[in-house]
Amino acid sequence: MLEVHKIAAIRGEQQIFGPLSFAVPKSGAVLLVGPNGSGKSTLLRILAGLGRIAEGVVNWDGQNALADRASHGARVCYVGHLDAVKPALTARENLGDGADVGLAAMALSHLADQPARFFSAGQKRRLALARLACSVAPIWLLDEPTLGLDVASVARFGDMLATHRATGGIVLAATHLPLPLPDAVELRLA
Repeated sequence: MLEVHKIAAIRGEQQIFGPLSFAVPKSGAVLLVGPNGSGKSTLLRILAGLGRIAEGVVNWDGQNALADRASHGARVCYVGHLDAVKPALTARENLGDGADVGLAAMALSHLADQPARFFSAGQKRRLALARLACSVAPIWLLDEPTLGLDVASVARFGDMLATHRATGGIVLAATHLPLPLPDAVELRLA
């Protein structure tokens, strides 16, 4: 279980959010919603161990998750605003181990040996999301994951989310658009 206890974030000298507390059980999902600048991306970065907490604690199974950031990094698969796709590498090379599973999950197998520089924006996003299917991390942190995706790709992504949750994985996703996450709890940041 992921538990957030009274965390707050500060940008510059202004508090972005907090104190904020919530818990996500195994197989759970949370949709982070709110206007631009409300701290959704900042919260995801903190949960990924990439941002600083001004106060509070993040626990995983009752232990301070951020005390050992390397161990926490193995528990997390983070897909941010940027696709983190290396244009000179092929789709397969971008994914590394488990590439065939990820490519199949997002219907990119036919582009496996194509350099990513030739991909459309939607194909690059699908490639970024294909990393999730290659991951064994129990926590998926997703920032606007369906940006640039067509309807069929959103459906494939929904299948990946359902499979992850069926095996006990959890999902936290920041979004302005509906996501295929049935029974997700909505957390609104102001």
